[in-house]
Amino acid sequence: MNMLNSEKHASGHAKSVLAGVKNAVVTISGQRILQDISLEIEAEEIVTIVGPNGSGKTTLLRLLIGAIAPDQGDIVRSADLRIGYVPQKLHIDPTLPITVARFLQLPVSTPAEVVAQSLETAGVGHLEARQMANLSGGEFQRVMLARALLNNPHLLILDEATQGLDQAGSAAFYNRLALVRDQLGCAVLMVSHELHVVMAASDRVICLNGHVCCQGTPEHVSAAPEYLELFGPQAAGALAVYRHQHDHHHHHDLDGECLPHDHDPGAAHGADHGA
Repeated sequence: MNMLNSEKHASGHAKSVLAGVKNAVVTISGQRILQDISLEIEAEEIVTIVGPNGSGKTTLLRLLIGAIAPDQGDIVRSADLRIGYVPQKLHIDPTLPITVARFLQLPVSTPAEVVAQSLETAGVGHLEARQMANLSGGEFQRVMLARALLNNPHLLILDEATQGLDQAGSAAFYNRLALVRDQLGCAVLMVSHELHVVMAASDRVICLNGHVCCQGTPEHVSAAPEYLELFGPQAAGALAVYRHQHDHHHHHDLDGECLPHDHDPGAAHGADHGA
């Protein structure tokens, strides 16, 4: 594994590369999953990977966190990189009596003040004493986010973290991720199938289908022929929602329910969105 510190843009300005892959190839059970993948994740950017089922999205995340090694190519990470990870699914026995605070202290004891701060950063400080079994879907995902923040990560990685939430709930969760990025100064890398939310939440989008089809800003990717070919009419709808969300701001609770808000044109624009 190579270690990176920083490189320079063509403009001469330094960029801090946290992690990436170079010419990576992954074969699982005789099937080529990833072919010649190269990408980098820079400090403080929000990057989303999109692609059809079976396109290698989760495999790419596993490469970056070190869960698997490539058959060919290199994994690159900055020295002393701390990664926080939110998995696609986590089942907790509903009959298990465990509070949110206790859950965040497993398997290694964590200072109570660190647990409290992580919950506050995730926007659910009030849930510390709640039973895990009594959390709603949106609350559960925020607690999982808080768990990933316990080590104050440089890079936060999420694999379909909003699966099971509706569109508004997903938007509220992604709004919170932007606040976390701003507060902690971390980068965010996530996999999502929700094109409408991705376009509004990301600085950069990577379209994957066994290889990197295209990447760039949401506006750039949404117009790319490769992206349109993969997602068809769904892609056009995602761009419409992306533009709408940039023009209008809505407030939602943790599960995406729309909250009343002040329509006074003099009111502050671009609030927390209930995230």
